[in-house]
Amino acid sequence: MTVYKTESHIRSVLKGVSWRVVATTDTVLVVLLVTCLDGNCSIDSAIKIGVIEFLVKFIIYYFHERAWQKILVNKKVTQKQTLRKTISWRIIATTMTFFISGSVLESFDQIALYIALTELFTKFALYYLHERIWLKLPLGRIRRFFYGKRR
Repeated sequence: MTVYKTESHIRSVLKGVSWRVVATTDTVLVVLLVTCLDGNCSIDSAIKIGVIEFLVKFIIYYFHERAWQKILVNKKVTQKQTLRKTISWRIIATTMTFFISGSVLESFDQIALYIALTELFTKFALYYLHERIWLKLPLGRIRRFFYGKRR
């Protein structure tokens, strides 16, 4: 078990960027898969949805991360707590995916729903693993990388 320590804003931003890279790649692939299975492959739509999600969800992810920072700080983080955090993010992110996909595809139909539901499963596992990996990264190393050695 890992004790959750106070994270810097820089670490939350870096964590957000690393997550958005993983998540956006997954989103683009999911959109391609679902639209191709429907017979309407669209790399343009997949990239557009990915870019919009990257920008919008990055900001929301940051605030989600900071809220969980307050909930978990100085507590032992169990797999169950990581699962709760994963579920809370998936509810927010999957709902946003449905609306972003529907807006870009100009239809809130079964295709937008399939994209959101497929992403629900792929991203659930990816997010959980991302969280567990970041729990293992020492806080101080990132600070020293940006600010140099402490005096």
